[in-house]
Amino acid sequence: MRLLIILLPALLLMAGLLAGGETTVSNEMTAPPQNARSAIPADLKERLKRELAAKYGEAQRARIERGIEQAAGLWRADDGPPEAFAALARDNFIADPAALNENFQHFQYAFEQIGGYLNEMGRELRHWMDLDVGPLLPIDRIFAAYDPGAHLIEDLFSNKAGFIVLLNFPVTTLEERLKEGGKWSRRQWAEARLAQQFSKRVPPEVHQKISTAAAEGESYIAEYNIWMHHLVDSQGRRLFPSGLRLISHWNLRDELKADYNHPKALAKQQMIAKVMERIVTQTIPKAVIDNPRVDWEPFANTVRPAPKDAIEPNAPPAREGQPTAAPEPDTRYAHLLATFQAVRLADPFSPSMPTHIARRFEEGRELPEARVEQLFKDVLGSPLVGRVAALIEQRLGRKLEPFDIWYNGFQPRGRYQEAELDAMVAKKYPNVAAYQADIPRLLAGLGFTPQRAKYLAGRIVVDPSRGAGHAMPALRRGDKPHLRTRFEKGGMNYKGYNIAIHEMGHNVEQVFSLYNVDHTLLAGVPNTAFTEALAFVFQARDLELLGLARPDAESERLRVLNDFWMTYEICGPALVDMAVWHWMYDHPQATAAQLREATVAISKDIWNRYYAPVFGRRDVVLLGVYSHMVNLMMYLPDYPLGHLIAFQIEGQIKKGKSLGEEFERMTSYGSVAPDLWMEHAAGQPVSAQPLLRATEGALK
Repeated sequence: MRLLIILLPALLLMAGLLAGGETTVSNEMTAPPQNARSAIPADLKERLKRELAAKYGEAQRARIERGIEQAAGLWRADDGPPEAFAALARDNFIADPAALNENFQHFQYAFEQIGGYLNEMGRELRHWMDLDVGPLLPIDRIFAAYDPGAHLIEDLFSNKAGFIVLLNFPVTTLEERLKEGGKWSRRQWAEARLAQQFSKRVPPEVHQKISTAAAEGESYIAEYNIWMHHLVDSQGRRLFPSGLRLISHWNLRDELKADYNHPKALAKQQMIAKVMERIVTQTIPKAVIDNPRVDWEPFANTVRPAPKDAIEPNAPPAREGQPTAAPEPDTRYAHLLATFQAVRLADPFSPSMPTHIARRFEEGRELPEARVEQLFKDVLGSPLVGRVAALIEQRLGRKLEPFDIWYNGFQPRGRYQEAELDAMVAKKYPNVAAYQADIPRLLAGLGFTPQRAKYLAGRIVVDPSRGAGHAMPALRRGDKPHLRTRFEKGGMNYKGYNIAIHEMGHNVEQVFSLYNVDHTLLAGVPNTAFTEALAFVFQARDLELLGLARPDAESERLRVLNDFWMTYEICGPALVDMAVWHWMYDHPQATAAQLREATVAISKDIWNRYYAPVFGRRDVVLLGVYSHMVNLMMYLPDYPLGHLIAFQIEGQIKKGKSLGEEFERMTSYGSVAPDLWMEHAAGQPVSAQPLLRATEGALK
């Protein structure tokens, strides 16, 4: 579903969560504040460069000049007088290669321990927020919002460790990494990752505000459930079974996809689409959110108390007051606005990437925004879209509805009723322990040797998720990544299982990319899209692991068409996410109501540009429903990127290697530049062309 990493300042590079093109910002945000300006005079820097070059030789001059500029650039008045900086430079510039290597190894070990333990602390402080272990208490939200590492980078500058890194290791630009990185050694890449952690100096209070805003948004999303039995049509009929509680947007979307084979498919899907529309437009009544004691007719938008015989036995206590159709008061957009205002506080401290958008793309993804946008438009503007849409219409026997962006009839699961799959999964996995125990078998079914499957299973912990589900990595060898998915009262259902297989893909990547890399500073993959891609590889085989599907030529053809349609669908929400962030930067004083109006307008505009010509319906807002927009700070572009990358990975796996062997080889390469990783993994840079070529072949 998604990768979740605690917002630790030293780990933001790996997480890509404080990272993003250029945009307009208000004047008060462009000038660095006084405490963000260097306190080292230019003449002192020049004297130090000459002095150190004379001491260590001309061969060291380039390193000396770069190191002095890097360290002096972040030295503030409260770090000490200029003389203190000069003494630090004289005492801590390291010219001897053996001493430099020894210092590098100590930095690497120390940062693995610091980052790893802070990650564990943050994970445990979110225990009650993230896991379905009982009602949330007010104090749980406070613990979840607390960032144990908020002061880490500042502490490392204060004790001068950060300056020693900057004196001795190069802070590289994105242009340098993309242009020269292919010639670098693994050690050079590790040094680049070490120095990147100190490329800017964001105050601890800013880190904490970002963490708080993200946690509050996560809490809002984790409890945004719709009780489907209490949706009624104009005749008062209930289309969904009792007890079905779906989180927005993930489970609503998955239920819609699962209903294609249901006798009442169209009515159910139209109702879910109307619920989604009301979430985006904030015309959803506040009283119906996570409330099984009211009935709601989404089309007329009327609310009334539910009859006693319709209320689920496990329903929470009734809320005070008479339920009304009063809308949710732009809460969704207030949380989105809060995350924007929080990350915007970091802008003045990152002059080379002065917006969250720039940091997200250039630092977090290491892919320029313009290139990513063009990849999405290559898919959205492809003439193949109309041909695949015509095939879907033919298979459905009706004109496309807007919600058919989530059509899943190309997948084997489209042959099964959701109830069948739910019953099978619930019997197999009645509780967390049952899934945990079955991980070795699942991994062996995916192509890992029994020994490797056992090794991996011993390093993955399964937890019951309060939200839709996520994967939380370990950042220190000795810790274990966590797999979170939902377990309902009667056991895991198919939606939870499908998510669990996806998250297991994240976890396996997290084990290999931590334990197998030659430098722990390179732990992980290039960016979030890559771990999503690797998780998609697992998720695509969920029915095979249940014994319900076998790969053959026809299933492979349909898989290609499904991959194309899923990528086409998610490119739209990604562009909405990007455009909304640009709008917020252009309107930094906007209210939540204005942000809602803008998001609705942007959703309609992107729909009208890329989807209306195919679906024959204008001004649809469904592209704005994704919950990631609220708290994950422009995460959505990672999904279409992930689909494109996954398709390239699948192409490599099909060349005769076992999935297990290839998966381990790829994920052991570590966090280098995206195209460099892809060339190692699949022999070519990140591209939409393999998917487009395969789709054309599948249509023939």
